[in-house]
Amino acid sequence: MKSLRAVSLTLALLLSSGLASAAPVLRAEITVSAPVVTVGDMFDDAGVLAEQPLFRSPLPGTTGNVDLTAVRSATARIGLTHFDINGLSQVRVSRAASIVDQTLLADLITQDLRQRGILGDRMTANMLFNNPPDTITVAASDTPARLENLRYLPGNGTFSARFSLAGLSQPLDLNGSIEISIEAPHLAAGLPAGTVLRPDHIVMRPLPVQQADAQGVASLDQLVGMALNRQSRDGMLLRVSDVSTPLSVSKNDLVTIYYRQGLMTLTVKGQAITGAAEGAPLQVLNLISKRVISATAIAPGAVEVSTAPITLAGL
Repeated sequence: MKSLRAVSLTLALLLSSGLASAAPVLRAEITVSAPVVTVGDMFDDAGVLAEQPLFRSPLPGTTGNVDLTAVRSATARIGLTHFDINGLSQVRVSRAASIVDQTLLADLITQDLRQRGILGDRMTANMLFNNPPDTITVAASDTPARLENLRYLPGNGTFSARFSLAGLSQPLDLNGSIEISIEAPHLAAGLPAGTVLRPDHIVMRPLPVQQADAQGVASLDQLVGMALNRQSRDGMLLRVSDVSTPLSVSKNDLVTIYYRQGLMTLTVKGQAITGAAEGAPLQVLNLISKRVISATAIAPGAVEVSTAPITLAGL
């Protein structure tokens, strides 16, 4: 039993001695996000010194080489004098970065306009910068740019904006104009008058909001199932005034004229002189009596006499 304890104690001492003597190992290449390179960045097995700073990182998006002499000088200042150089004469240090471009900045402005309620559903904004910024490399961040202030004048569409950029103390000021558009329904192809519109007849295209305000924009619900009032060309903007309820009976259609009184129903053949949507009045020629009567369209090919009771001969 004593022998077993002695062996265990010896192994424990050997392991602790090995761990204590394990030196940090220099890395050949590192990539950092912070502005300062630490011992933990430069070395494997950095131990308790891992968070100690060594030197400044290169600029975001750039790479530099640090020679072994500079590494020894930096580590000596914090008391790290013994480490494994891993056969290296220098270390390649890269700084991670994020990119800020016009698209990102325009998206931030668009988000702000939506939050204010200036941009509604089916609306988009196109930013025209007076001095378009070049792509900017900033510190690696989940939020590389933040919109700090936006001044927008709807009357003339101009704006001025200030952004803060990750890792940079100097703000970015931009100005320009904003073109706001709304998705509006247009005809996908030329169609004749009377065509009942289906969803595939309509394509949504952007329309400047000023033009939309002046001409009016119809919703799909106001168009699908409605009939074109006139022959229309490909790409025409569709407005509510361009459509109407489809005719249930068209001019010159042969129809059945219904007259109902109590349990009695009388039918006779006729021909429409005018057209009408379902539930609307029209003029019909009784083909038997050759008289023109007033009726109401009740279904395709069917009308109903809505006047006071009349004689069979009168029909």
